[in-house]
Amino acid sequence: MTSQPDSPARAPYYITTSIPYVNAQPHIGHALEDVQADALARYGRLCGRDVWFLTGTDENSLKNVRAAEREGIPTQELVGRNAAQFYALRDSLGLSFDDFIRTSADARHRAGVHKLWLACARSGDIYRRAYRGLYCVGCEQFYAEAELDAGLCPEHLVVPELVEEENYFFRLSRYAGQLRELIESDRLRVVPATRKNEILAFIRSGLEDFSISRSRARAHGWGIEVPGDPEQITYVWFDALGNYVTALGYAGEGERYRRYWQSSPRRTHVIGKNIIRFHAIYWPAMLLSAGLPLPTDIFVHGFVTAGGRKIGKSLGNVVDPAELAARYGTDALRYYLLREIPSTADGDFSDERLARAYNADLADGLGNLLSRTIGMLTRYYSGVVPAPADLEPVDRRVTELGQRLYGRVDAALERFAFDVALGAIWELVAAANKYVVEVQPWALARHRADDPAVEARLATALYVLAEALRQMAHVLAAFLPATASAIAGQLGIALDCDAGLCAALEWGRLLPGTTVRPGSVLFTKLG
Repeated sequence: MTSQPDSPARAPYYITTSIPYVNAQPHIGHALEDVQADALARYGRLCGRDVWFLTGTDENSLKNVRAAEREGIPTQELVGRNAAQFYALRDSLGLSFDDFIRTSADARHRAGVHKLWLACARSGDIYRRAYRGLYCVGCEQFYAEAELDAGLCPEHLVVPELVEEENYFFRLSRYAGQLRELIESDRLRVVPATRKNEILAFIRSGLEDFSISRSRARAHGWGIEVPGDPEQITYVWFDALGNYVTALGYAGEGERYRRYWQSSPRRTHVIGKNIIRFHAIYWPAMLLSAGLPLPTDIFVHGFVTAGGRKIGKSLGNVVDPAELAARYGTDALRYYLLREIPSTADGDFSDERLARAYNADLADGLGNLLSRTIGMLTRYYSGVVPAPADLEPVDRRVTELGQRLYGRVDAALERFAFDVALGAIWELVAAANKYVVEVQPWALARHRADDPAVEARLATALYVLAEALRQMAHVLAAFLPATASAIAGQLGIALDCDAGLCAALEWGRLLPGTTVRPGSVLFTKLG
């Protein structure tokens, strides 16, 4: 985020999640990715960027067809019902996406996939041949025997189906050298480095051309027809990966496509580690073939686990994010996902851990700090923020943390370290709470009438606390938006980032004379 984050030119910034299959309801793993991408989008807007944030649903897969068959309902009915649950995460998780694409129901997507196919065909990269291989419907992916774990799909632990038919193939092998150079040079930046190295090792092992269509019969007639061949259906990954450009209007080369894909200096995909091969190899190769710009960044997060096991629909241990948000609150769930789940590794979920983080960090930490500060301002200054006197070393331990906050958060988000960014904010929370204990405003208040110096110390202490909360509110708007608004409301201020977040976090922008507005408790402690 460091490259001119507050540029008045409002540089475009395109952020996407992957699009999940809709064979079942959303789980907490989807919530992790949604909230990570949303934090990037909100942060980008705070920094003055012209953000476009896309999410959606992948509806043209065979696993969706089979799920509908198991329920005895039409596939379109199933995908429509489940897509609505994914869209509803907008409210449950406080998401700020600008567009939501449904690949089975969006005419711009179908037209864009056809255009992408034809562009690759014109480059000589699509051909037809017979194929025999092992296919996991859960992954929607072919596996070589050497990639299996005791004959099972390594992710879904099922025996892959043996498939033999004639399909269209994409010449992936043609792009091995270009892909290796792009990724090694970070022109296509894969984060974290462990995932970058994993992809480079896979490329060095040799890339094979991959099938990009299925027979109409095997696809059960569901999906996007191959241009000029109605008996073949586009492979779900060729179809789904295209959403990143089709949703912008690639088919018609519209203004949104030109601004956010062709011209944008940042095009960021947020994905899970299980689909890195598709996004860091297949998708860039398709774009190279079609003569289109590549993503600039691919951020790869880990899995959310329960008891050390991956959470997933096929494993029967789904944790419902909407239910968690209803029980604990949207921002409490966002905090847990962004702070307690390591940004680039697997992280375990449990209600007990969420409750501990809620009580310790949100209720006792941030919530208590706001309540104490607003309470003391109301009690000692009739709710009006006093003017500070000269700062002393004890004050500067708080103010200097606040002054460094923007740089620390920005550097963390440049490498997608959401947990580190929130850790920096909570260092300021902890320092401010420690400061209350050190300066003891209540003790100063008892002697303020007798000594002007004591009165000056009390005024300074409460200004320092209120200003630290103002800084927290502004930066928390990227991570815990409802909480940020609530803090700002009690401080009697607006969240103003018109000049950019860096400027908003400058120390001393809280105006003396501001009237605070006591409100409800931010986070009621759990019993």
